[in-house]
Amino acid sequence: MAWFTRQQPSLAPDESEKRVKTEGLWLKCESCSQVIWRKGLEENYNVCDKCGFHFKISATERLELLFDGPYEEFDRSLSSSDPLAFVDSRSYQERLQSMRAATGQTDAVICAAGFLHGRRVQICAMELRFIGGSMGSVVGEKITRAIERALAERSPVVIVSASGGARMQEGAVSLMQLAKISAVLMKLDEARIPFISVLTDPTTGGVTASFAMLGDLNIAEPGALIGFAGPRVIEQTIRQKLPAGFQRSEFLLEHGFLDAIVKRSEMKDYIGAAFDFFCGK
Repeated sequence: MAWFTRQQPSLAPDESEKRVKTEGLWLKCESCSQVIWRKGLEENYNVCDKCGFHFKISATERLELLFDGPYEEFDRSLSSSDPLAFVDSRSYQERLQSMRAATGQTDAVICAAGFLHGRRVQICAMELRFIGGSMGSVVGEKITRAIERALAERSPVVIVSASGGARMQEGAVSLMQLAKISAVLMKLDEARIPFISVLTDPTTGGVTASFAMLGDLNIAEPGALIGFAGPRVIEQTIRQKLPAGFQRSEFLLEHGFLDAIVKRSEMKDYIGAAFDFFCGK
């Protein structure tokens, strides 16, 4: 039987060290399966140079792409008080603690102010890695405060959405954030201060049902999943097969739910030009 058993050759010390050094330097595109050099991918805005697939990026990376340089972060110390003392497979507090350790963030959004093409702006970027970018009381409060700062300074607002929707562990408290943010956005509209909503993959649930679709300009990255309920839920409800590409940004643009689809490499310039149009140079 030894004839049919492949023996693993022992690695020389230098070969073992070489394998460790090269581990993690390459990854496979989720769309076209091309093997990509990680550093090259990062230099290309985390977009596949073969098929244009946009990899998910963190909230911090998003802010670095949009701001001209250093920015000021606000309300970093805010954290959930666990109003329902929620427990499922583990307690909500344990889940929050593990997410804070994994992401280095206190919750699922970073709100900051800085300059974009020389114009002071407020940017809120959601962090998908933090409980699926779900919106709870802290996310709602931080975005509301950012909009209130924009009202006080008369500076435009950008919200970059990446979310699975409202956070179930906070129940009705999380659902109230939809109305809370929508109400303060109405004040922003009345003050004639522009708000650009950027929808990335994925933007779903209560986030789509509130501020993500309330921009003066609603733009999305290519191929982003955008919707309220998931495709499987919709199919089971209407008992019909959904068309190809349903809930992807290209489908939504074609049917009038979006104003534009913008590549990540062009996003900053596009937003800057839009604010020049809304506010004047």
